[in-house]
Amino acid sequence: MRKFGLALILLATLTACSTPSGSETNGAAQPSGPGYYTVQKGDTLSSIARKFRLSNRDIISWNKLSDPNDIKVDQVLRVAPEGARAGSKTTPPRSVGNNAATAAAGAASDEKDSVDWAWPASGQSASGLGQGKKGIDIFGQPGQPVLAAAAGKVMYSGSGIRGYGNLVIVKHNSNLLSIYAHNKTIVVKEGQMVGKGQKIAEMGKSDSNSVKLYFEIRRQGKPVDPSRYLPSR
Repeated sequence: MRKFGLALILLATLTACSTPSGSETNGAAQPSGPGYYTVQKGDTLSSIARKFRLSNRDIISWNKLSDPNDIKVDQVLRVAPEGARAGSKTTPPRSVGNNAATAAAGAASDEKDSVDWAWPASGQSASGLGQGKKGIDIFGQPGQPVLAAAAGKVMYSGSGIRGYGNLVIVKHNSNLLSIYAHNKTIVVKEGQMVGKGQKIAEMGKSDSNSVKLYFEIRRQGKPVDPSRYLPSR
């Protein structure tokens, strides 16, 4: 039986547990200078490619990235072919000012665009974001299908986190995961890959006083407003 403490740590730190890939080394000096770029907080592969007017495929190939969604802060990436001089193509355009809010919004948009989202269940929904809640409640009937809101990997399946009942956590990329709580029955296992719209559970009221699905989207471990990601209906 899973312990509450371990499960809570999993929920809070899930997005930070993957192994660095690409040009990072264990303690060894990393290359720098023209033709290289050090990953900053909020960067994604797509945003870096746009910054240097490259394709994602170029960066993946030059850095031999096994998982293009798993780039790390302070990781050094090659942004020019080996032996090439850093020219206008690989020199990022000069930005006007230092608008951190705009940069953060752009990074969030990159992640939103890279995941194809759908509603995890049908039924009336109520958003409680900013009112003591972090996601949305979707009300339905006992046994109603709960679907994966996007393709990903099941990182948690169980009842070890107090207040969530029978819970499923799906990781979609290095930054985004989704949470499905209060299920009656879970039909997927940890480590299983699931597709968008695939049944992962049945709606119930475990650790709840009404039949509903409690749904969250988390970015870098922090809850975000699901309405920014889910399609209108």
